[in-house]
Amino acid sequence: MLATRMHRWKTVALTTAAVLVGLAAPTLTATPASATTTAYDATYYKNAIGKTGTSLKSSLHTIISSQTKISYSAVWNALKVTDQDPNNSSNVILLYSGVSRAKSLNGGDVGDWNREHTWAKSHGDFGEVTGPGTDLHHLRPADVQVNSIRGNLDFDNGGSAVTNGGGSIVDSDSFAPRAADRGDVARMILYMAVRYEGDDGFADLEPNEKVGNGSNPYMGKLSVLKAWNEADPPSAFEENRNQVIYDTYQHNRNPFIDHPEWVEAIW
Repeated sequence: MLATRMHRWKTVALTTAAVLVGLAAPTLTATPASATTTAYDATYYKNAIGKTGTSLKSSLHTIISSQTKISYSAVWNALKVTDQDPNNSSNVILLYSGVSRAKSLNGGDVGDWNREHTWAKSHGDFGEVTGPGTDLHHLRPADVQVNSIRGNLDFDNGGSAVTNGGGSIVDSDSFAPRAADRGDVARMILYMAVRYEGDDGFADLEPNEKVGNGSNPYMGKLSVLKAWNEADPPSAFEENRNQVIYDTYQHNRNPFIDHPEWVEAIW
């Protein structure tokens, strides 16, 4: 990665009060993500630095909307590069399950991996059209069966274990990926909400506090996605993926991978 990082995540702070008889036990409080710096702040992000709220969101929308679009068929080969297993160049790492699977097993049969739209393509009805339907920043390889179980469900906590889901859980109206992918999912969803604002012929995608959003251009739950962003910071795999998409394919970045603290600054 070109980005130079000051690690931004503190886990939890424990109050310094001693546990004494008759006194309340110490409480755990989450500490917000601190500011990051990257090699792109003075160039790519220069018009966003220092802003917050709707002003930051608007600036980021303008910045990341400048991108090279690819076709849906081209996504197959792109994912073989963006999601390559760093320990086995013949494989890709699958979203949700974390399984390393042969690149050659792309398709629609049991045991294959296919192209998962993290922002479900029915939420806004954009399908597989070039644009939101082919945007690599939210398309990931996933096991065919696990992908089918996720379907177009919104994201929330709670549920029962997904078979071969690596720790993912599901209930009647929501899905939660394994813990190691929850921050990734949050940052992909919020990228889509900033990139697609309804000014390019596509729906205005927005996060909300609901599940069961159906064909509406919304994805929930925002409060859960924010918590996932905090709890699961960007990994080296996620950062490398962002870089490959920027350098080789779309030439735009997911700002929440570079600056995860911008999630709280906007929402």
